[in-house]
Amino acid sequence: MRYMVIVEKGSSSYGAFVPDLPGCIAVGESESEVISLIEEAIQFHLEDLKIIGDSVPLPASKSIFVDVPVSA
Repeated sequence: MRYMVIVEKGSSSYGAFVPDLPGCIAVGESESEVISLIEEAIQFHLEDLKIIGDSVPLPASKSIFVDVPVSA
């Protein structure tokens, strides 16, 4: 499955979360590290859902960019 991941740059680290998998998050020192960590987190999250008998949510989120004019 292909889940949308949001990556955010903080003042000293990067964070990532998966809107379709509440609680599935990761933090890393670089963008590449946080992407690797969120991939692992998704796998563990899905395995845990199966173990406890919950259904695995299908990917539903999508993203778009919106251009907003900048006022002078």
